[in-house]
Amino acid sequence: MDESERPSKSQRKREMQVLQDIGAQLVELNADQLAQIELPEFLLEAILAAQRIRDFEGRRRQMQYIGKLMREVDPAPICAKLDQWHGVARAHTASQHLAERWRERLLDEDDALALFANEYPGSDLQRLRSLVASIKRDKAVGRPLRNYRELLRAVRDIVVASREG
Repeated sequence: MDESERPSKSQRKREMQVLQDIGAQLVELNADQLAQIELPEFLLEAILAAQRIRDFEGRRRQMQYIGKLMREVDPAPICAKLDQWHGVARAHTASQHLAERWRERLLDEDDALALFANEYPGSDLQRLRSLVASIKRDKAVGRPLRNYRELLRAVRDIVVASREG
């Protein structure tokens, strides 16, 4: 192999850093998630050891070791599983944020319930209307907002159901 075909030292370092980053993501997983990924025994043992290490320098060295071990493993299936989990987490977060925005609109805007019904046909509008009214009554007399979380839960359930259906 001649000089022009070999990757540069900087390129090799970048590739090793990517593998070490994947290893760091693996260390953050719990035991159930690790069991779902097919990892060689030597890599799994190194990951479990890193999870037990609390000393900063010791953990840093263990993470470098995991990066070195990752060179012997095909990272594609691991990355696919991690991306799948991150995608699910992002979708959940997006649904949560959308539900929070709708809750605020339902409480602040008078026509928001009609807009919500238009966006999500088949919703239990009576339940939403009573929750909103209860929260507004509580807010008017200065009581704790008992149904604030319940309204979020109801809106989130409707939003999630519409995305799945």
